[in-house]
Amino acid sequence: MSTQTASSASKAAAAKKEVAHFLGEMFSFNSCLKLIHWSVTGPGSYAAHMALDQAGHTLRDATDSLVETTIASLGDLDIVVPETKKPANYVKYIEGFYDHVEGNRHLFNEQFTQSIFDDYQEGVKQLLYRLKRLQ
Repeated sequence: MSTQTASSASKAAAAKKEVAHFLGEMFSFNSCLKLIHWSVTGPGSYAAHMALDQAGHTLRDATDSLVETTIASLGDLDIVVPETKKPANYVKYIEGFYDHVEGNRHLFNEQFTQSIFDDYQEGVKQLLYRLKRLQ
């Protein structure tokens, strides 16, 4: 194997590992939303409860599509789900995760995966709108 071929294979393996790590983070975030959904109380809690439930469905579907199409493109992935958090300030956490998602857009180059990525981000933005405005 030439040095150039070995280097390309090494870069491809590193990219797959980075994608798998990020997909695990997405899964963990989706689970985090369910933990928040179960624990939200107080004024506006019904609206937040419903918004979190709706977002959970949307984001799980988008994540599933993204994982499946990525596996079809890259092959098997070693996805590990990190510890799921339950933040006290969940709106701030969701905003931060939206930025984190945007920062990882470069991992998905195909137009169809970008479309799925857009659906995921739209789901997060819709959730933020509902949590902030619909109480």
